Amino acid sequence: MITAPILARLALAGFALTAATGAAAQKTTSNEPATTEAATSAPVVAEEKPTPYDQRLIRLSEILGSVHYLRNLCVKEPEDVWRRSMQELIDKETADEIKRRERMTAAFNRGYRTFASVYTTCTGPAIVAEQRYRAEGATLASEIVARFGN
Repeated sequence: MITAPILARLALAGFALTAATGAAAQKTTSNEPATTEAATSAPVVAEEKPTPYDQRLIRLSEILGSVHYLRNLCVKEPEDVWRRSMQELIDKETADEIKRRERMTAAFNRGYRTFASVYTTCTGPAIVAEQRYRAEGATLASEIVARFGN
């Protein structure tokens, strides 16, 4: 079952990428494992159920990390829009699925670190890379919504 706020958030992220370039998640309901009296004190963690768009979300996470680094490298006032968008996507998409959350977080950090190791100042190629990554992210977000949002 698709949750409308998640779809709206992902569509909004895609739209934000569209606007920035001049660029649904389907919430899985998890069954909590049956608890026994011995296990009632242990924290309940939702069973991880991979979605057919997980690889696309991982790529989108990496793109958001890259854009976050590059935008802050090339603007006067640091902005936190891309990191906050990523955090909201992770919160809504992963719920209690720790491994999915870790994979998405790692992808965001990988995207950030990749460009941090290459660019230390804003250059022409850094601006072009940021524009291309925003365009790719917008396309990817639109594809996720179009293909999996129904």
